[in-house]
Amino acid sequence: MTERITKTRWFWAWEYEKEERWLNEMAADGWTLAEVGYCRFTFERSEPNAYTIRLEMHPHDEQYLSFMEDTGAEYIGRCLQWVYFRRRSELGAFDLFSDLDSKLTHLRKIHKTILIVGILNLFAGMLNLFVGLESTSVYRMNNACVAVLNLLVCTFLMYGLGRLKEKIDSLERERLLRE
Repeated sequence: MTERITKTRWFWAWEYEKEERWLNEMAADGWTLAEVGYCRFTFERSEPNAYTIRLEMHPHDEQYLSFMEDTGAEYIGRCLQWVYFRRRSELGAFDLFSDLDSKLTHLRKIHKTILIVGILNLFAGMLNLFVGLESTSVYRMNNACVAVLNLLVCTFLMYGLGRLKEKIDSLERERLLRE
């Protein structure tokens, strides 16, 4: 039976590169990602550096999964819109983004998703504030708490949008220099 460990970690969507780095550090130490769930990562013992791990925000698409398997990548699982792959290191470099444009497309997809969720939280927060003003005292307090939570989430997401925008701008400048 293969030795397994499970770790719980939180990563924001704009930190996917940090998450990928951590997963590859675990693989370098001989713990390869075997299963993924919400903030939960299960690793199995393997030879150090035997696998390279990659993740990408990508909708469910059987053709894409089949294409990735044709490249030698193993589908590990998905969490929400994030899909996780591993590939044996002996097969060579393993990158999901072959050029700047594909990386920019990926970053813009993440940016758009966070923007939509942020706007929804802003509207929900404002709605809870206004509904709370017209409610009885018990409901007013509950609505105010929910409104604050929505607005805090919105604030964190706007911070993430700024971080993503910096990455996008940097890659666009790099692309201009290469042209």
